Amino acid sequence: VQLQASGGGLVQPGGSLRLSCAASGPSVRPFSRYSVGWFRQAPGEQREFVSAIKGNGGGTFYRDSVKGRFTISRDSAKNTVYLQMNSLKPEDTAVYYCSAGARLINSAIRTPDAYDYWGQGTQVTVSS
Repeated sequence: VQLQASGGGLVQPGGSLRLSCAASGPSVRPFSRYSVGWFRQAPGEQREFVSAIKGNGGGTFYRDSVKGRFTISRDSAKNTVYLQMNSLKPEDTAVYYCSAGARLINSAIRTPDAYDYWGQGTQVTVSS
């Protein structure tokens, strides 16, 4: 499975961006079976969990600091997961990575090592 993250950019505080994670490859279907996570990494910091959507309708997960501002969703027909980010703050600035895994359990959904596939990252900069 290959993942392509896109949609990053420069936005002012309070603004919005929508990130996309498009999956491709011979084993991608059915895409709905994959759990997809978004992680971010700021300079000098460790990669941290942002949000995830469980495969087969298993629900969504968010880190506390983005709850109410970010929304993750899936379009299985397009093999794409989206991260709608509203009310962006300077502390949201980071490279955002999407990841996918076929057999994640809920307790591992926030753990980078639990995912099998990773995209290349897209830069999000929140600054005035």
